[in-house]
Amino acid sequence: MTSNKSGEGRIVKALSGYYYVMPDDSEKAPGVIQCRARGIFKKKGLSPLVGDRVVYTLTENGEGMVDEVRKRTSELIRPPVANIGLAVLVFSVSEPALNLQLLDKFLVHIEHAGIEAVLCLSKGDLTESEDVSEEAAAAIAAVERIYQPIGYEIFNTSSRRQEGIAELHERLKGHLSVFSGQSGVGKSSLLNAIVPGLGLETAAISNRLGRGKHTTRHVELIEVGGGGYVADTPGFSQLDFTELGIEQLGDCFREMRELAPSCKFRGCTHIHEPGCAVLEALEEGSIESSRHRNYTLFMEEMKDKKRRY
Repeated sequence: MTSNKSGEGRIVKALSGYYYVMPDDSEKAPGVIQCRARGIFKKKGLSPLVGDRVVYTLTENGEGMVDEVRKRTSELIRPPVANIGLAVLVFSVSEPALNLQLLDKFLVHIEHAGIEAVLCLSKGDLTESEDVSEEAAAAIAAVERIYQPIGYEIFNTSSRRQEGIAELHERLKGHLSVFSGQSGVGKSSLLNAIVPGLGLETAAISNRLGRGKHTTRHVELIEVGGGGYVADTPGFSQLDFTELGIEQLGDCFREMRELAPSCKFRGCTHIHEPGCAVLEALEEGSIESSRHRNYTLFMEEMKDKKRRY
């Protein structure tokens, strides 16, 4: 490919103002091309994201320039990735302890983005540890009881014992996926198990804080075979609802979204209204109380933020 020749590809990494593009036509343009973005993006308030399909031009120095970002099928703000079709929410069965409120918060963001989600429980080998086996077994049982009936796939895994790894790997094929979850849950260990020789840095859990160090500092797509890529993203434990409206929250809970058309009043908040199908299902026990409790907490958090700003 000669200088100033255009091509198309996907951004597989973004770091320090550079975008690393994997060309579609890798035979003519082997390897990843280091690119800058044209100034027009800044003027438009648009930033290219990892996962973006882009048009680029090769420059005289062998690098490239991102000229155009193709239309996105999905976009996440935290982590900043585009065109994700599958989100793998990784939560450990212990160390750190499973937090259902945080799991529901992740699910709200993924549902709002219109991305399919699967749940991955990591560190399954801890069920055999005398110190934490009861906690770990209870965590697995709770997730299966609450989330399987509303349609979420669950993968029980252990990177150390290679359990559930082949099944998860098969699920990732043909998808652009993101691994998300708080720090220290073992996302990097899972990817190292799925892609032998990858060698991502991992870190032990801090006993004082109960969470891991941020071993992943930038977003990067990792090829996992079978046409699949996974975005390994920085771990984080705090999410806010800046991109979500209060009236949209109920739609991000699958069971509530399904029941909402049967509520007596349009725009029902599912908290206090008479004739609310969600509250009736909650009373009957067909909706999990922890899910509705977290929904109510998120609603209050959003209202509080609205009052302050």
